[in-house]
Order: sequence, then structure tokens, then C-alpha cells
Amino acid sequence: MPIIVKNPHSVLATLAQRPRDIISIQVPRSSGKNTSGDAWGEVIRLARAQKVPVHEAAPRKERPGNFQQNFKDESGAGGREGTIEATIREKQGISAEELFSGARERKDGKGLWLALDCLTDPHNVGAIFRAAAFFGVQGILLTQERSAPLTSVVYDVSCGGVEHVPFTLQTNLQRGFEIAKDAGLWILGSSEHSKDSIKKIEKDRPWLLVLGNEEKGMRRLTEESCDVLCSIPCQGKVTSLNVSVAAGIMISQLS
Repeated sequence: MPIIVKNPHSVLATLAQRPRDIISIQVPRSSGKNTSGDAWGEVIRLARAQKVPVHEAAPRKERPGNFQQNFKDESGAGGREGTIEATIREKQGISAEELFSGARERKDGKGLWLALDCLTDPHNVGAIFRAAAFFGVQGILLTQERSAPLTSVVYDVSCGGVEHVPFTLQTNLQRGFEIAKDAGLWILGSSEHSKDSIKKIEKDRPWLLVLGNEEKGMRRLTEESCDVLCSIPCQGKVTSLNVSVAAGIMISQLS
């Protein structure tokens, strides 16, 4: 199914990684928006250079409260009526074997991968992809069921992260863990109940960092499959973090 993307930085990443999967760029008629100096201007320039269709379309009205209507990226382009948007094909995941295949080939014996255990908020998934791309995470293991699908929201929030970080979609997270362990990875679970700080985790091996559901955390079987559990030490009055914020802190610590 085609994805509608309204973050120009996400579209630029798609142009760089898989331009043939961009179906078209839609520029609203009589929008009055000058794109020559912003990120969308760069999108249009590159799209035309690569012969991606760029055409005018009637402005599409969004429903109040829709994420795309409220979205605003760094360039100033937003998801309001009259915005520019791109229609792209979904990026396809790879096999778990391929995702973890490079673990044994790394000369430093290190590396970081992520596993998302039933995250349901697409904003969180997109933010985690963005942080993963920023810190150079090798790949992400996701579940197909009881998890947020990779929708337009994920693509927009990731700011190109979906294009730069390989991922695999698995029906069974445990099977993914088995493949990861066979490839030499160690499973590191994140849990606010763990007494061991992320600061004490050594970067001496390839880690698969597991992030749990926004409300319930990791499932029991997931936690039992972990080799090590860790948490982020609380230093203030609020005792919990949004999962995407926690992910960024942990990725930074392990990178």
C-alpha cells in the first residue's frame, strides 16, 4: 500500500536510498508557497532530476486532530491544507538472518541492534527509528502483531530513519531472539524494575537492546529470554520516561 509522506527530510532520504519507489510528488495548485529555498525545494529539484513525477493536485483537507495536519518539520512545511506531499511505496523489511548477519563479521566484536516488543504508538516507533539512524544502530527487530504498523506517521516522525536503518518484521519475537543469539548477539532487556544501571553495561559485545510496550513494558516471556536487564537511574521526582526518550538515552550509552 502506498505511503503518504509529508516530511521533506523523509522524502529526501527515500530519494537517496530508493528513488524508484517514489510514485509521485504532489504540489497543491495555487498554494502560494515558495519552496525554492527550503527542503521541499530540494526534494522537487532532485525528483525532477531523477524523473520522478511532480504534478499539481487539488489541496486535500485533513480532519481536525489528524497527525498530518499538526505535523510541522524543521523546514517550516507542515501537514496543513495545501501542503506538499509525496506518495511512496513501503520499504520492505529483510529476514532476521540477514539483519543479524554482520554481527560476527565486525572486527571490533561490538555493535547494537534493537528489538521492539509490542510498541503500539507510531510516534514512538518513528522517534526510535530516528534515534537509531542518528547513532548508527545496525538494525531493528519488530513484531507484526500487537505492534504499530509502519504507517505514514512513522515515516514522517523518523525524519528519514526508516530509510537508513534495516529492519525485520517477525511474527514471533522469540524466533528473532534465537536467530540473534545464533549470530552472536547478547539480549539486553530494558526494565525500570532492574537495579542494574545502563551505565554499567560494557560495550564489549554485540547487544540486542529490547524496548517494551509503552504501558506494560516487556512481556514476561521476553524478559525471561534476556541475558541481562538494565534500567536508567532516576535522579528526579518523575520516575518514568517515554519509551522513545528512554531508547535514545540507552542507545547513546551503548554506542
